[in-house]
Amino acid sequence: MESTAPALPATPKQIAYAHALARRNGTLLPWDVQQDRRTLSGWIDKQARMKPMSEVDQRPTSKQVAFAEKLARIKRRAVPEECFRDKGLMSKWIDGNR
Repeated sequence: MESTAPALPATPKQIAYAHALARRNGTLLPWDVQQDRRTLSGWIDKQARMKPMSEVDQRPTSKQVAFAEKLARIKRRAVPEECFRDKGLMSKWIDGNR
């Protein structure tokens, strides 16, 4: 018979660090991962190697902005300010104004 060691619960410091990484990377920290120290450690290692989500990644590209401004001139309307801060909003505005 093979005996396996019982799973050790994650430490409060591990869980706090994992939550900080999840916020930084914009990912979800699964509940089942938080239940085991080794599993959480592996998740933390993967997340720590990820590039943090920056504001630049969320902003629309220069091509999106140029195209939106061209559409705005044609349609004689303004591009909403919030679209210049979020790539997804800009994409939706463009799609709705083609």
